[in-house]
Amino acid sequence: MRNKKDQWASKLGFILSSAGAAIGLGAIWKFPYMTGMNGGGAFFLVFIAFTILIGLPILIAEFIIGRGAEKEAVSAYQKLAPKTPWSFIGHWGVVGAFLLMSFYSVVGGWVLIYSVVSIFGGIIRGGANYEQLFADITGNPLITITGLAFFMLINIIVVSFGIKDGIEKSSKILMPLLFVFFIILVLRSITFEGAMDGIRFFLEPDFAALTGENILYALGQSFFSLAVGISVMVTYSSYLGKDVSLPMSAGSVSIMNIFVSLLAGLAIFPVVFAFGLEPAEGPGLLFMVLPEAFSQMPFGELFLSLFLLLFLFAVLTSSFSMLEIITAAFTEKKGRSRGKVAATAGLIVFIAGIPAALSSSTLADFHIFGLTVFDATDFLVSNIMLPAGCLFISLFIGFKMDKSLIRQEFHYSTGMNPGVYSTWYFLMRWIVPITIIIVFFGSVGLI
Repeated sequence: MRNKKDQWASKLGFILSSAGAAIGLGAIWKFPYMTGMNGGGAFFLVFIAFTILIGLPILIAEFIIGRGAEKEAVSAYQKLAPKTPWSFIGHWGVVGAFLLMSFYSVVGGWVLIYSVVSIFGGIIRGGANYEQLFADITGNPLITITGLAFFMLINIIVVSFGIKDGIEKSSKILMPLLFVFFIILVLRSITFEGAMDGIRFFLEPDFAALTGENILYALGQSFFSLAVGISVMVTYSSYLGKDVSLPMSAGSVSIMNIFVSLLAGLAIFPVVFAFGLEPAEGPGLLFMVLPEAFSQMPFGELFLSLFLLLFLFAVLTSSFSMLEIITAAFTEKKGRSRGKVAATAGLIVFIAGIPAALSSSTLADFHIFGLTVFDATDFLVSNIMLPAGCLFISLFIGFKMDKSLIRQEFHYSTGMNPGVYSTWYFLMRWIVPITIIIVFFGSVGLI
């Protein structure tokens, strides 16, 4: 059993921190623009189906692996399957977290910059062109790299303090506030003239428009928004006591994730259609829509500043989890100082993130398979590494990990009908891996 100081202080703290790790940019930033680029309502429904039937079972599995081993990601697989190649899943997760954080932190830098500029009243202006404002900010190398640097500095400081004193305390205060502000934004957005067109786009599915590629993106989005596939949740659950129900915790995180994705869609798309914006705008969609929406409210700049600060926190809670898996892998196994490892890892991620930060400026014309460095890294992580990681985890749970330990961890503090476990295990052993394989190979025309 881990030392008490290395454990979560409460069930609520663990759930909110896990939700923070899951929600972040996945639900608030990426989900709206991915939905806009992939057909609206049909994409949303497929995303929900994948989240419940594939993402949730994998989230439970990562929780079981982490608490069952009481080790961070790399050591967990080594302990549960000693002297076997299965430990590569942990290494896969560390590499995935590193690549994900390298472009994720660029967006975190954008949010940080917008937050600072908004505090000084520099976002909402009469007749402002918010598309041009976004282009000006992301197209300035000095601004984007500065935002990336400060974003990484915040991550290093918080992760250096550890689980209880760093990540958990902040999550318990600020995550609920984000929900409140999102609901306020939704209530305003749906009252704009023309808002119903956006609601219909978001909630009325047109399955005829779906392609294999859209379905792969929906699968990748469900993994991205739940933070599964790179063993982040293995590391988080390794700090968890036995008095917490893993299925109930995973269910709470998944429900919150779907709910925030719904709120994000209802906040963004009514404004998009009301003001004649393009739903398939891409990564900048949120940064163009939020100022437009808040500019139509009394004290709009103040509320925009508060929302951006809460949004920044949600982004940080996700990035904390990524830096934590890297830090924990080298701290626990090698016995090194947490602060030094976090600082070193953060510096390396910062350097690796610079090409992605310059993808809208200096390196805009540099492409990898037709994609900028930012988009190529996003595609690699979201649509290849996360699905592959989830496939590996499902095979590990279904065919390698000790079944008695799996059952034991599943049933701790649960009180569920035994049939729930049987259903989940069947999903993990057969449905999850087969679905991932079919969707992935179907998207590239091999099935």
